[in-house]
Formats: sequence, structure tokens, C-alpha cells
Amino acid sequence: MALSDLLYPDNPKRKQELIHLHQELLDCMSTNFHATNELVGVLNEHLGCTITPIRMRENSTVKENCEIIIQVMSEIQHQVQKIDSDMKEKLEPVLYQKLYDIKEPELEKIAIAQRVFSIIFGEATSTAAMVAIKLLGSSHLTLTVSKLIGLLAQIGASVLGGVSITIIGLGLEMILHAILGAVERNQLLTAVRSYEKHLAEFKAASEKYQCAIHEVTSLVRQQVQ
Repeated sequence: MALSDLLYPDNPKRKQELIHLHQELLDCMSTNFHATNELVGVLNEHLGCTITPIRMRENSTVKENCEIIIQVMSEIQHQVQKIDSDMKEKLEPVLYQKLYDIKEPELEKIAIAQRVFSIIFGEATSTAAMVAIKLLGSSHLTLTVSKLIGLLAQIGASVLGGVSITIIGLGLEMILHAILGAVERNQLLTAVRSYEKHLAEFKAASEKYQCAIHEVTSLVRQQVQ
């Protein structure tokens, strides 16, 4: 037993909590990587994007993996903004406004978008137009991406951001030293509480993000069947 455990008997429990929270975070991040790659696949296949799929790096830190997903999310945001710019540039103002009019039938919006993509690509499928309309009209997806980027940045900058994602297998003392070095009880409590707060917000935002992506990818699958 470590000296810190003798001095602070509840430390072993706190360590286990940290490890459990760390694993929850990694599981959540892994699901986000998978969902993001699904959306990347749709954008690349149907909208002519060239976004590189991502994967978690097991030998990197939490912060470095946060930065990987932030980068590709930012690229997705950029591509959606580019689609919007193309629509605005090539459409009459009245038609452009129709794209964002909630009263306008979706089939009409898709037809308008397909007209623009036909100009850009020479030809365009209704699937491509549908994806574009879904992305442009999905404030839900836009907001969840922005929220998740902010939370990922917070987690990366936290005291636990420097922990390797594989450190769990190295034992309790190793994760303890990697996180805080020479630990005192109040530092450990602070780390656990901070991690709990970040994780709760991150899980909630991740679920919304994954649902928003699933909505788009499900429509694509139905469209191509």
C-alpha cells in the first residue's frame, strides 16, 4: 500500500473512481470517432469532400485525441459553410431563402440544391442534394458540433488531458502519478469532481451529436436502397 493510502484511507476508492471515469470518457470518445467517420464518409461520397477519416491513437494522450477530433469537426463545419456559400452565390436570393424556410417543402429544397450541384459537379444525385439540405437545415447538428468542440477543448486542457489513453492497464499508482504526481487528498478530490463535471457534459453533448449524425446517415441509407 502506498504511503498516500495510509495517510488518506479513501484515496484507493478515489483512484478507482478516476480510472472508471477515464474509461467512460474513452468509450464516449471512441463512439464519437466512429460517428464522425460515418458523417465524413457521407460527405466524401456524396458531396465531393476529401476529409480524411480519423482514429483514436492509443499511444497518445487524451488531449491529443481531443485535438484530432476537433480538427475534423472543424473541417466538417468548414465544408458545410462552403456549401452554404455556393448556394448563396449561385442561386437567386428568393431561391436561397427558400432553403432555410421551414414552411418550404423539403422536396422543393432538394430540387433547388440539386440544381446548384449540377452546376458545380456537372451532374448531381438527389442524395447529394438531400444531404446538403439536411446539413444546412440542421441547427441541431451545427449546435452540437460547436458544443462538443468546446467540451473537447476543456477536457484536453484539464489536469487529465495529459494522461495517455492506454494508461489504465499500467496500474493504480501509475495513473495517479501521471495525473497529479505527488498526490494529496484534496488534489485527488478536485480531480475527480472536475472529471465528473466534464464527463457528464461531454456524454450529454456526445449523445446529441451522435443522434444528429445518425439522422443524416439513416436518410442516406434509405435514399440509396
